[in-house]
Parts: sequence; C-alpha cells; structure tokens
Amino acid sequence: MNCFGTRFAACLTLGAVLLTTNAAHSAQYALDKSHTSILFGISHLGYSYTYGRFNDAEGKFTWDNANPAASSFQLLIKTASIDSNDKARDDHLRNADFFNASQFPHITFVSTKVEALPQPGPSGQTHNVTGNLTMHGVTKQIVLPLKKLGEGKGPFGKYRTGFSCQTTLKRSEFGMTNMLPNIGDEVAVTISFEGLRQGADGSGSAKR
Repeated sequence: MNCFGTRFAACLTLGAVLLTTNAAHSAQYALDKSHTSILFGISHLGYSYTYGRFNDAEGKFTWDNANPAASSFQLLIKTASIDSNDKARDDHLRNADFFNASQFPHITFVSTKVEALPQPGPSGQTHNVTGNLTMHGVTKQIVLPLKKLGEGKGPFGKYRTGFSCQTTLKRSEFGMTNMLPNIGDEVAVTISFEGLRQGADGSGSAKR
C-alpha cells in the first residue's frame, strides 16, 4: 500500500473510532414510571400549603455524559391523575375551574436546549434544560434546573440514570385564574425520575 493509501486507511480507522466513541457516550432512556415522582405545593388562604402529585406520567430522554448539550428530554403527564389526597378537591381540580382534564388531558414538556451551569454545586452538576411546557392549552418556554443524581446498574441488572429538579410556575400564566388569590398563583414543583437505558447495553426496557 502506498503512502496515500496508508494515510487514507488510517483516517477511516480514526473516523470509525470517533463515531463509535460518540455513539457510546449518547444513550436512549425510557422513563421508569415506578421511580418517577411529580409533586406540587400551593398556598391555601396564606394559612397553609396543600401538596399533591400526578400519579401517571411517561416519557423518554437521551443523555450524553460527554456532551450534555446533545441530550434531550420529553415528558407527558396525564392531567386526570392528579392526587391531593381528597377526592372532592381532586374532582374540582379536574374540572373546567382548573385543569379541565377532559379538554386538556395531557401536560407535556419537550426540551429544546440543555446546557451545564459553569460551576458544579456542592451536591453535583446542574443543567439548565430549556423547553416548551404545554398545560391547559397554553405553551410557554421555561427553564428547568435539572440535577443529575447518579447512574449505574440497579439490583436486577438494568442500567439507569436519575435526575431531580425543583422550580416554580405561575398558574395564571397558563390561564388558570380561578379562586385567586385565596388559592395561590405560584406553584412549587418537584420532579424526580429515573430512566432505563434502552438497547443491548441497558438490557431492555423492563422495570427492574
């Protein structure tokens, strides 16, 4: 093989290595519903806070440890799954006074940008995840401070990665103004979730 042929073969080999390396960094994950929590808290008359959760959500994400900017997140929450530990209140929250679950059955978030904050915090690296949140028929761009908590194999061999975030939303910005100001406008939101890595390296999508 001449000199040009040798260098060309070397370039092909290097390119293959780089493609393989990049592919290895990026992984697809399916949301593990049994290890996902979506919680909220809101003021009642200024006297107390009422807390609740959404019990049914699904989603997926791509995570790239070497290049977080190449990552992406999608989340779908079923509005009717709201649970504040009071059936009458939950029925009210599902009706047209609030979430109007029959007309708007889903709350969705689709990311458009992921960027790591310049300096890791004392408990780890936080990433600002910008995306479109659609709720009650209104879509707004928001930024979620998403903290990676860890990754590795669970006790049953499935490879998983987990995150958490805390933020606040104003329900009035999504057209939910009923019972203001007695029921607060600002809603504290906490989300924590794990994803199960897909494909041969993650041993599939089973829950364990």
